[in-house]
Amino acid sequence: MINMISARTNNHLILHNATVLTLDPDRPRANLIEVKNQEIVRVGSDTNLSQVQGAEMIDCRGGTLLPGFIDSHIHLMALASNIALGFTKKPAFSSINEITYTVHKKASSITQGNWIRAGTYDHNDLLERRHPTRWDLDQATSVHPVKLVHSSGHVIVLNSLALSQVNISRTTSDPEYGTIERHVRTGEPTGVLFDMDSFLDERIPKISSLEMELGLRALNRLMLSRGITSVQDATSNNSPQRWEFLLQAKKKGIIEPRITVMPGLKYIKEFSEIVNEDSFGDQEMNVGPVKIMLTVDSGCLTPDINELRRAVESASQLGFPVAIHAVEMEAVEAAAKVLGGQFRNRIEHCSECSTVALNNIARFGGVVVTQPNFIYERGDKYRYQISEKIQPFLYRMKSLIDVGITVAASSDAPISDPNPLLGIYSAMTRRTESGNVLGNKERVDLAQALAMHTINSAYAANQEKQRGSIKIGKLADLVLIDKDLTKIQKTELLDAKVALTILGGRIVWEA
Repeated sequence: MINMISARTNNHLILHNATVLTLDPDRPRANLIEVKNQEIVRVGSDTNLSQVQGAEMIDCRGGTLLPGFIDSHIHLMALASNIALGFTKKPAFSSINEITYTVHKKASSITQGNWIRAGTYDHNDLLERRHPTRWDLDQATSVHPVKLVHSSGHVIVLNSLALSQVNISRTTSDPEYGTIERHVRTGEPTGVLFDMDSFLDERIPKISSLEMELGLRALNRLMLSRGITSVQDATSNNSPQRWEFLLQAKKKGIIEPRITVMPGLKYIKEFSEIVNEDSFGDQEMNVGPVKIMLTVDSGCLTPDINELRRAVESASQLGFPVAIHAVEMEAVEAAAKVLGGQFRNRIEHCSECSTVALNNIARFGGVVVTQPNFIYERGDKYRYQISEKIQPFLYRMKSLIDVGITVAASSDAPISDPNPLLGIYSAMTRRTESGNVLGNKERVDLAQALAMHTINSAYAANQEKQRGSIKIGKLADLVLIDKDLTKIQKTELLDAKVALTILGGRIVWEA
């Protein structure tokens, strides 16, 4: 695919014979880019190439050059951990009996007392159509603490020994923003825990540093092979310790894409101090908006709208915009009602977006960070899990764009595959994995789908002046696709591949 001449010694590249889609409205198309000293220095046409001295010439053979993809909502440590432990992105189990068999098999091969991380499940895929409980997992082992994770990432199931080790009992109160499911008659915890990552993160032993490093290195290769040059980590329990861990991984070159870390709400004071330090330079790693979880539990908002307003205000007082996790229609409407003001605030997911919420988001000029991949990967489940009344409001994109809302795209990995080309296909076609169409009226065109994965994602983190489009003076973060995206059929997007990834003028991955 790629014909390269000369050694890579001077960080001076000329990429030519390409369909360059710049995402810059002042010059949307070109066929040549020159890169020097980490920046884009020329955007033009294939003329006078023979006059250029000392540059590495890259013939793109008619492929598409784009700004590097930006995943605006990802969970780096969880994804790296899953990779290290050998978990796939898709749920691994079809029944509770299969879960208990797998856990029992693992238990027979490890020392008593060691934690078992059992992988992921989706209760909708299980024969029993319910969450497993502590008592189900106890049948597999009573001498190993067991942790099982729902594919959504928002539910964790522990067996009895694990509950004991994390000090959850009948008398334990629900933690802030989390819920302990209890038996309706006895009040005993069932082992099913909702949105309790932050609580459990401090109580469950982490995988080893070596395992995590191996996972991060594999994740680094995966992201570069997908053309991802920047990520925004939206983990709600991001702490100064996590910041420091990722910072060291960045400095060691374990993870290369640029990182924006969203502080967890309870750590905003500590992160305000990090912002005032010269830690690593804002181009490599920086602090983003504060992540706030907003959920609906038994018909009630958690936190309630007054607590939510106070949380937004406390972040604002420290100079932070916010990114509110909102999935259910009630949560999205509450977030849209509360947000506004001077900051570039975001709603993450915005899964069920009513017309009322849409108009309020447009009013305050907010950003919506959505997950196009979900339509492809989960759309078939949505068609029978979600009422037909709600489906037209599910993961809206075109409706938001049409009223002037900036829509950024993300994978929410490890919840879905961090594959921007799949996201672009899904946003343009609204087709599920089986070929059904979900939300036909919400299809976007190629330019809009590309913007969601590049310049709009940069805008969502206040980074559009440095990245997200191809323009002289911007960072030379680029991705080369092996097909001309302006000429292929939409279905061919599923076969398109990343041929080359360039980060800060360096070729960091090539097919």
